Amino acid sequence: MKNETEVPDDFPPDDMPAVVSGVQTKIGAVLSRGRYIVGQTDEEREVRWMICEDLAQRLIAVARKDAAKHPTNITERTVERVRVSVARKNWVSADELTWLMRRPGVLLAQRKASGG
Repeated sequence: MKNETEVPDDFPPDDMPAVVSGVQTKIGAVLSRGRYIVGQTDEEREVRWMICEDLAQRLIAVARKDAAKHPTNITERTVERVRVSVARKNWVSADELTWLMRRPGVLLAQRKASGG
């Protein structure tokens, strides 16, 4: 497993607090390495990044296939078609999806610029 320092700085953290029902105020925390952490641990963030990175690599092929099928579409339209498809599946959070969709767009734009 890669170490946490390899997770890009622009990868979004999960800032969603834990929800615990009841009358008394509660804080959802996790004990990690002797500290209580509210929110996502470094390990959880790394796992989410690895999932998104894997998905990004797979989506590049999907975007290229869509671009070949619809050659008159601009790159942004192709990426939007893929984004809508992924969003419907609820595989990632909205912030992760925004981060994730930058990858195929950049690669498709590079490919078109080089005439590929």
